[in-house]
Formats: sequence, C-alpha cells, structure tokens
Amino acid sequence: MKNKSSTKKNPPSSKSSRNKPRVPLEQDPFFTRDSKRRRRADEEIESNESDQDGVSPGEEEEEEEHGGGRSEFAAETADLERHRVAKMFLDNFREQTKRALEEEDETDEDEDANNRDSLVAEMLLKEQLEESGRARKLIASRVQKPDKLDGFQALVRHRQSVTAVALADGDQKGFSASKDGSIIQWDIHNGKSEKYVWPDRERMISHGAKNPQNPLKTWSKHVLALAISFDGRYLATGGLDRHVHLWDTRTRQHIQAFSGHRGPVSCLTFRQGSLELISASFDRTIKLWNVEDRAYMDSLFGHQAEILSIDCLRKERLLTVGRDRTMRLWKVPEESQLVFRAPATSLECCCFVSNDEFLSGSDDGSIELWSMLRKKPTFIVRNAHATMAPIGDLDAKDNCVPNGHIQENGNLEGQSYGPAAVSWVSSVAVSRNSDLAASGAGNGVVRLWAVESDTKSIKPLHDLPLVGFVNALAFAKSGRFLVAGVAQEPRLGRWARNPASCNGIYVQPLRISEE
Repeated sequence: MKNKSSTKKNPPSSKSSRNKPRVPLEQDPFFTRDSKRRRRADEEIESNESDQDGVSPGEEEEEEEHGGGRSEFAAETADLERHRVAKMFLDNFREQTKRALEEEDETDEDEDANNRDSLVAEMLLKEQLEESGRARKLIASRVQKPDKLDGFQALVRHRQSVTAVALADGDQKGFSASKDGSIIQWDIHNGKSEKYVWPDRERMISHGAKNPQNPLKTWSKHVLALAISFDGRYLATGGLDRHVHLWDTRTRQHIQAFSGHRGPVSCLTFRQGSLELISASFDRTIKLWNVEDRAYMDSLFGHQAEILSIDCLRKERLLTVGRDRTMRLWKVPEESQLVFRAPATSLECCCFVSNDEFLSGSDDGSIELWSMLRKKPTFIVRNAHATMAPIGDLDAKDNCVPNGHIQENGNLEGQSYGPAAVSWVSSVAVSRNSDLAASGAGNGVVRLWAVESDTKSIKPLHDLPLVGFVNALAFAKSGRFLVAGVAQEPRLGRWARNPASCNGIYVQPLRISEE
C-alpha cells in the first residue's frame, strides 16, 4: 500500500496550467490536421477531375448519351417506369396509325387526331381481346386454296420417326424430336439446323436424374413430347426415361431433369405467358413444375388410363385426353375437373379452340368439337381421314371432302381401306385465337377446317397432300404457315409402317387474303 501511494503521480497544479501559453485555434493541430478519410476523399476527387480532363469529346458525348440516361431514370419507381414504357408504346402506335391514315387520304388535323386516337384505342382493345382469348380472328374463310406447286416443303430430315414439333412465339425457329433421341433446333426461313447433345451419366445425375430401375439398362433417349416457353428461353422434353428434361435454347445445354413420373412422359405444355410447365404421363398423373425455380409444384389425378395429349392457354386450365375414353378440363386453382365422355374407343389428341371450346381427334377417324356447356360433343366429323383407294385421287374438289358426302347432321360417311392405324387422327392443331384448324393422320392428307362457333360446327376447307404419318402439327402465330412432323410410323407405336414416307419436318405456306 505504501509503495502504491508513493508511486502515485501528483496532479498538475493549477498554477502551472495558468502559466502555460495559449495557442490560437487557427494554429491548433487538432483543428488544422485533416483526417485520413478526408485526405483520401480529396485525392479521389482530384483523380476523377484529372480523368475527366483527359476524356476525348467523343467519349464525353457517349457518356452523356448512356450515363445521362441511366442517371435520368435512376430514381424512377416501378410505377413510373411502367407509365413511361406505356407512353412510348402509345406514341409508336399513334405514329403507325398516322402514317396509315396519311396514306389513305388527307383530312383536317383535328379530325385526323381524333380518328387516330379512336383507331389506336380500337386496335389496342382488339389486340388485348385476341391475346386473352376472348376474341377470335376469322381467317379460315380467307385462306386461299393452295396450288399444286405450293405444297409441303421439306425443311429438316430425321433418321427415325418424328414424334413432336414445337414453334417459338416469334415464328423464327422451331424444334423437333424423334424416336432415336435426336432433338433439332431449326430456322423456319433458311432451314439451318443445330442438334442438341445429351449429357453424360455423371452430369445427368448432377442435374437431378435418377438411375433406371434396372441397373443393366441405360437411360432411354426416346423422346415423345416437346414444349417451348413463351420467351423462347427453355425447351422441355419428355420420353421413355420417365423424366422431364429442361434445356437452355441459347446454349443448347441440358440444365435440369425433373423426376417423379412412374411412366413414360407422353405430353408437355407451357402455360401461355408464364414459366409454368405441365407434364402428363402413362402413369395417369399430371404434374406441374416451376421452371424458373426448378421446383415441383403439384400433381393432378383423375384419368383411369394413359394420358396421350395435353394443352393449356393463359388461364390456369388444362385440357387432357386419354385411353379411358374421356377428355378432362382441369381447373387448377379450384382443384376441380370436368369430365367429357367420348363415343370413340380412344381419344388420341386435343387442343383448345378458345377458353370454352375444344377440338379432339380419335382412333376411329373422327374429329369432335366440344363445348364446356355439354358433356358430349357438339359436332362430330366421322371418317375425317378415311383412305379411299389411291391417295393421288384425294384432291379436294369444290371445297368438298373427297371421301364422302355431308349429311344433315354433319357426319362424313365413307369406307376405309388399308390398316386401321392409317385413318387414326394422330394430331390436331388450331391457329391461336382463330377459327382455322388442321388435322393429320396416315392417309396421305392434312386437312384444314373452319371451326364455326356460331353454328357449333366444323366445315372442311382444303386438303394438303403429305405422305406419311402426321404425328405433330403446329400453326405459326401469324397463321401464315403450317408445320408438320411426318414419320413412317405412328408416334406411340409401330402398328403400321409407310416406307414411302420420309421422316422429317415439312412446312406448308398459307396464303390469307386481306379483309
């Protein structure tokens, strides 16, 4: 205690502090010395100023163009951005309508502005109704009869039978697959094609694929279905390996394998305007996937036999057909389904005509038109693809179907020759939001139909000769051409064979007269 008290320093006396000279604030180092952070900021400002002094005039203009635009919209909210984009869209639309009106006639400026605004409003409303499926384009009556020289043109060849075809929304590129596992991406205008390469076993497992149940067998590359997303970024494929495979169309690389089905994946579709993928299988189930998150969403049950075809529009509704002689309309949010009984032995294919009308094809050669208000078909075309003697005599005459006559109830009567599989309606397609439809079989003819919603009927238009089994059909979004996937064998089996056919993709231009 003594040592500690002895070592304790004495506080400075008040007298010594008073005698210490005072330093002015301007000379006090506490106030005059800059901190390290401040000196560093000053150095950065000086370096930036020196860099700007050395920028060339061209670079300054470029920075003003790009950097100025970014700084202008940097503080912009999402609502303001939507408002700005909508205003730009309307301005462009007004410019287009102004040019159209100027080409027609010259009017006063006030009348011209009023007419232009009303025309823009009508066009926007019409486009919105067509995109949502609430309005239908009447183009079937304007489709001109193709000449003999304007037939199907070969675009891409496949080694084995083509099983699926898909078109991107831009009508610029398409995709096709066959029984040998080949997946080809092709350009619709010049036919330039690029092939997708399947990954090896290790990479497939890393992407989520499961090993086959039999360890002695490898993954089957037999593809049965294709689907392309609305933005063209993702391609989905399914087949005998019970997986749904996801591909990146920009790099043509495999990115994901969804497992869960216990049978071959027979059909695929994307919901329009979204990245929601729907798959159906021989295991009688329907599964929903989120492609963006690479996640499984839900499963739907109801079919009592294999599901063969599926379709979907913008609404969360699915349309499926199966070998249990039923067509089912699934309302996903309500978790309910409507069951439609078919008079045929089996429905092979289906597609939406609108949100309330559907089209289907069966293995007895019939094409059925359905309405959501009735559980039975509203109109049936029987023997729609019956083979009558030589295929060369199947040319359309006076817009009448050559294999029979139309009775009052709309049924086509005729006799079928050759294997029964030849007359099966293996594919149907409808031009989006229109009354133009097409059907294909193995009798050597693709037929165009007009779907009349007022009379609830189907009327034949034209016959397009095409040798082979038409396993897939797809209309362009503009309705200007029709793509067909042709094979020597049916899509799901080998019940018949046509050696005169060439496996590949064929394109039929369609001439549509102006309104």
